Amino acid sequence: MFETILDEEERGQVGIGTLIVFIAMVLVAAIAAGVLINTAGFLQTQAEATGEESTAQVSDRLQVVSQSGTFDDALDPGQIVELDFVLAQSPGASNVDLSETSVELIGQDGQETFTLTTADDGTGIDMFKGENSPVLTDSSDRAQVTIGLDSSSTLVDNNAGSSAYVLEQGESLTVTFTTASGATTTTEIRVPSTVVSDSVRL
Repeated sequence: MFETILDEEERGQVGIGTLIVFIAMVLVAAIAAGVLINTAGFLQTQAEATGEESTAQVSDRLQVVSQSGTFDDALDPGQIVELDFVLAQSPGASNVDLSETSVELIGQDGQETFTLTTADDGTGIDMFKGENSPVLTDSSDRAQVTIGLDSSSTLVDNNAGSSAYVLEQGESLTVTFTTASGATTTTEIRVPSTVVSDSVRL
C-alpha cells in the first residue's frame, strides 16, 4: 500500500519542491499584508484629516459680541456709512485669523463679498489687546471690525466693493463672516425707521 522510497536523491527533490511552494506562499501573503497595511494607514490618515477639517468647519466660528453703525444725516436721504462689529472666538474655536476672514453683505443693493485686511489705508481690524495682530487666540480676545459703506470711505475699495453700498433708515442687511476653515457666522443688520443719533445700535 505504501511505497518505500529507497532513493535518497528522489526524497530530497520532493522536499525542495515543497519548500519552494511554501516560500512562495509566504511571500505572496507578505506582499498582500503589506498592501493591506499601507491601504489601512492611508485610509486612517485621510479619515483623521477629514475629521479635523469637519470639526474646524463647525467650531472655528466667530461670535458677534456687538454691532453698531455710523449714521450720516447730511446725506439725502440719510444713511449708514459705516458698520462696526466687535468679534470674538466662539466657544471651542481654535485660533482665528481675521485677515483670512471673508465677509458677505446681502441687502437691497445686492451682494458684495470681500476679505478683511490690515492695511493702513482705512481697513477696519482693531484688536483690543497689546499687539495689533489680527489673530484671535483666546476666548477673551476681542476685535473691532469696521466696514465702510459710502462712496467717500476709504474702506469701500478694500472692503465693500468698488461702489457705495447704500443702507438707509428702515432697511436691513445680512452680514456673513466666513473664517479660513469655512465656518460661517451670520448676523442681521436692521436700521430703525427713525434714527436720532450719529451712532446707532443695529
